Amino acid sequence: MKRSVAIFGLLIGLSQGASAAAPTGDADAGKGMVAVCAACHGADGNSPAPTFPKLAGQNERYLFKQLQDIRDGARPVPTMAGQLDGKSDQELADIAAFYAAQSRSGSQTDPALLELGEKVYRAGVAERGVPACMACHSPNGKGNAPAGFPSLAGQHAEYIATQLEMYRKGYEDETGRTNDGDTRIMRSTAFGLSDKEIQAVSSYAAGLK
Repeated sequence: MKRSVAIFGLLIGLSQGASAAAPTGDADAGKGMVAVCAACHGADGNSPAPTFPKLAGQNERYLFKQLQDIRDGARPVPTMAGQLDGKSDQELADIAAFYAAQSRSGSQTDPALLELGEKVYRAGVAERGVPACMACHSPNGKGNAPAGFPSLAGQHAEYIATQLEMYRKGYEDETGRTNDGDTRIMRSTAFGLSDKEIQAVSSYAAGLK
């Protein structure tokens, strides 16, 4: 637990320093830019398809960084190719502000995965050095908005699992997801998780309220 808290404190500092100059988003302005996004993410950011993330209720700072990374190629997402080309930081901030202001719909935890998922989320996997997810994503799954850590509660379990698998791949292969910074916290965490643990913790996080 001490290790988890130490990592949490370090990441807060790194995250705050990384996006200190982020512009202030205008949700009303963002609303006028997201019509094309509705096809995959839903009109209010609650994607009906488990392969596309729910953006509604996502922490604004985290979402702004992801939009930047996708635009700039730091996070390749084939289905987003070209969607953010030419967008300014201010426009991305406005889009992030719009989605952050929406209410996220809920998801359900698979009862068969509850026990293992709760264990990984709340205690980590000590024998493999995997910290508790709640250290950064909070006990209720809402993340940490000021630090830029994403909300997981209510997200599609399939989407969470896919991102963990991509981070795990990114630990050794740059074609995986690598935009977790120099600390490699998500890559290191995911690399220590088995397929079953990824499925279980994703299902558990999705069902948090």
